[in-house]
Amino acid sequence: MPLPKLSLVLGGAASGKSAFAENVVLQSGKAPVYIATAQVFDDEMAEKVARHRDMRGTGWTTIEEPLDLGPALAGITPHQTVLIDCATLWLTNVILGDHDVDEHTDALLSAIATCEGPIVVVSNEVGQGIVPDNALSRKFRNAQGALNQRIASEAGLVVAVMAGLPLVLKGTLP
Repeated sequence: MPLPKLSLVLGGAASGKSAFAENVVLQSGKAPVYIATAQVFDDEMAEKVARHRDMRGTGWTTIEEPLDLGPALAGITPHQTVLIDCATLWLTNVILGDHDVDEHTDALLSAIATCEGPIVVVSNEVGQGIVPDNALSRKFRNAQGALNQRIASEAGLVVAVMAGLPLVLKGTLP
């Protein structure tokens, strides 16, 4: 069974969602492309990025793009499978850059719809904790929930990962 046009892999921090998504991309049999949305501002994040890169190993094409994913997705061929890791950091970049969240989300979903290869999006599930005590955190939590719902509504496959274990919420694993 081939990978759907769009898949969403959700989970909490350190849940195993990225490793699971990477395996899904590799099992597609197409050339893997990793779109990294993280920005490195400190040593801790630099170490995390290096660790993720080492875990992926060779064979991946990596595109570092924190905000405008449209051009990167436009260059994808039908012989490639894309992993966007992750929508949460992308949204953080949008909000902290004081960009319009709805406008950027619409542009992202449009770019996903016109991309020629299958896409797997990794995103954090942030709505299962307590209500944040400040306005920016509540804005982010609400925007992340809305983004996850919009991606999930378009996705043919949605998987929640907890403790490294997948739970299919929509569709069928290939």
